Amino acid sequence: MVNEATDNLDERRKRLRFRAWHRGTREMDLVLGRFVDAQVASLTDAEIDVLEALMEVPDPELYLWIAETADVPPNYDSPLFRKIVAFHRGGPK
Repeated sequence: MVNEATDNLDERRKRLRFRAWHRGTREMDLVLGRFVDAQVASLTDAEIDVLEALMEVPDPELYLWIAETADVPPNYDSPLFRKIVAFHRGGPK
């Protein structure tokens, strides 16, 4: 018997992988695509919710946050966001 919740989570992960590699700017494709490829299988439902919300942020704005050249709004400054920044900087995976 197929678990519907697991299928839904797998579908969300597939969509995130596609969206991460098709952002619109190559820089963000590389930042988010590499992170998602490496981490999406281990993300919780709650982390996937956060990542889906981050995917809605325009590339220029998100890039400035990740590059730490602009302040991250509190509603986006999450443990997952900091995990993405650390991954991008070559820190803890």
